[in-house]
Amino acid sequence: MLVNEHKFLEVICGRQSGVAPALLRGLLSLLEPFYLAGAQSKNFLFDTGLKKPQRVSSRVISIGNVTTGGTGKTPTVAWMCDFFERHRLRPGIVSRGYRSLDDEGNDEHRLLQKLCPNVPHFQNRDRVAAARQLIDSHHPNVIILDDGFQHRRLHRDLDVVLIDCLNPWGYGHVLPRGLLRESARGLSRASIVLLTRADQVTEAEKEIIRQQVRSYTDCPVVSSRFVPTGLRNSGGEIASFSELQDQKVFAFSAIGHPEAFRRTLNSVGFELDDDRFLQFPDHHHYSAEDLSKILKTASAKDSVSLMTTAKDLVKIGDDRIGDLPVWAIEISLEILDSQAVWEETLLNAASDERLPES
Repeated sequence: MLVNEHKFLEVICGRQSGVAPALLRGLLSLLEPFYLAGAQSKNFLFDTGLKKPQRVSSRVISIGNVTTGGTGKTPTVAWMCDFFERHRLRPGIVSRGYRSLDDEGNDEHRLLQKLCPNVPHFQNRDRVAAARQLIDSHHPNVIILDDGFQHRRLHRDLDVVLIDCLNPWGYGHVLPRGLLRESARGLSRASIVLLTRADQVTEAEKEIIRQQVRSYTDCPVVSSRFVPTGLRNSGGEIASFSELQDQKVFAFSAIGHPEAFRRTLNSVGFELDDDRFLQFPDHHHYSAEDLSKILKTASAKDSVSLMTTAKDLVKIGDDRIGDLPVWAIEISLEILDSQAVWEETLLNAASDERLPES
């Protein structure tokens, strides 16, 4: 599965050449219109009023994207929770709970519990039911609907759409030929667009993305980046990057954009060759066999420490794999421009009463 997902992405992005990849891209192109028709049909029902979004008594802010995974929704949700708490609001989180194994929820739920310990988080495939349960039990005045852009059944007061500057349009095709969940024209529903990883492209490249966004919507467009802040293990111990930079390290991840994680590692002084990085599918649940493979591969490279993401660490739940310590890189969202517009938009959507920051 690990190898197949990586090869699949290599095929759809066009890096794999030859007869077999070309045939596969052709087959996927034949399937693409069917997926697109399904997405357009659902949107048509809501756009024309044949289906009505269901309202709840709290304000709802949706965070989503037009491509599959890896745009940075989880650190953005954490930033918003902190922001609203500082403005004396009571946020709550609702999400689907994709690939949950038990009552503790999926990897995003476990990570957000650590990042936002005072914010209730309900997961349910029925997001309307989850929102109502959250309101009944915790009385939030603003609900953050995680990954909600395509889930139109729950009414929202603001649609925040994240676009990853490293792959803004999912290779230019809708699933399964590309990574778009719907046509990019769906951006016309966005209230505000947040460009993520804007620091990892040139100003010229960022401006092209901005112009592309503006061809679909005239809503505000804000740039951001994810700043690595330090290292932490599952026991809560903290380390600086400089403490480990002289060590031989090995990295692994199971996230939607592993290449962005590698770029983050490089930015703080850990430059890893391909043979020092192991990639698993997004939301992958680590088995004992997986952990053994990580340990064996890392040990063969004389590694003395393991690096992963905070989202991966919560699934492992231990500060060591075998005799090797495991460290997660912590990141936080930083707004690069139009911060006043960004914050004003969020506060206006979250509350009728403007409260001073505490």
